[in-house]
Amino acid sequence: MPCKGIKCGDLGPKLGFNSKDNGWLSFDHVRIPRSQMLQKFVSVDREGEFSIEGDLRILYSTMMSVRRTIIENAAYVLSQCCLIGIRYSCVRR
Repeated sequence: MPCKGIKCGDLGPKLGFNSKDNGWLSFDHVRIPRSQMLQKFVSVDREGEFSIEGDLRILYSTMMSVRRTIIENAAYVLSQCCLIGIRYSCVRR
């Protein structure tokens, strides 16, 4: 069970992309030491200012690459479904 002030959950299955598991996490009046934060591409300074580390173009291209892969996988599955439907319609009596 999560600690007081922390809420978490699962986003559930993804349509055609179940190999990736995503969830959500919410903090309400919880202090996290900055040394314990997952700050690979962003940082929060002592005053609470948020800044992005690294090149935004690379971060954006990574996100777009994942989306492109999802679309390619969906297109492949759709083509397989069409193939099955066409074959079935040809041999149906």
